[in-house]
Amino acid sequence: MGFLGLEGKKILIFGMANRKSVAFHIAEVLKESGADLIFSVLGQEQVSFVNKIFPGSPVHICDVGNEDSLRDLACKIGDGQGKIYGIVHSIAFASYTDGFKPFHQTRKDDFLKTMDISCFSFIQIAGLFKPHMDPDGSIVTISISTTRMAAENYGYMAPVKAALDSSICFLAKSFSEDTRVRVNGVGASLLKTSSSAGIPGYIEPYLFAEKATLRKAALKTEEVANVAAFLLSPRASGINAQTVIVDAGMSVNYFDKAIVKAAVAGK
Repeated sequence: MGFLGLEGKKILIFGMANRKSVAFHIAEVLKESGADLIFSVLGQEQVSFVNKIFPGSPVHICDVGNEDSLRDLACKIGDGQGKIYGIVHSIAFASYTDGFKPFHQTRKDDFLKTMDISCFSFIQIAGLFKPHMDPDGSIVTISISTTRMAAENYGYMAPVKAALDSSICFLAKSFSEDTRVRVNGVGASLLKTSSSAGIPGYIEPYLFAEKATLRKAALKTEEVANVAAFLLSPRASGINAQTVIVDAGMSVNYFDKAIVKAAVAGK
């Protein structure tokens, strides 16, 4: 048995889009660890991708913003797959009906739709799949390394992620009433993913973040995936209700001398 102890354990993964997805990298680590993967994707294009990369793994289409679609998925997987050991929630969506605007001009309908898909889906998935989970299982969501850094181009996604982070501890407490299912998150700093590519002006903050890490090298999606896989595994049995920050030390490097020198010289 491998270190993670995931051989033969069924893991349901939400959020696979392409090879740049965090979900894709998590799936690769889990597959290498011997887990049995089940996928929930948005559409037929993603079905074809999963069938090509992970042949033999069940893949289902589900719109997490549609309650009936999620209920149908829970019934289908619960009836046909047996107990689920782990769930990966790697879903992020932002709606900009009128284009990107300053935070104080955020539209209510955009904010609520984003909250529904990026945060409430996590709560609803947990609730619907709870009856079908191994009582010693694990749920992991993908968040961000800080929701207290007011980056203009990230807009209202940070408050949505803050709600997601808060949901982690409440779900963990709720599940503890009658199971030992753990609920955790991975708080990743800036990554080069398909989702991040849609953030206006993302490339400059990404390059800055690379310089701000202690190692002066960008965080890799595989590094986030490794932590997620660990949290899903029995090896992380003592970790619950936590968001584990994965940022290559960026959060402690605010006064990096090279960045400070460049900023002052730029005056």
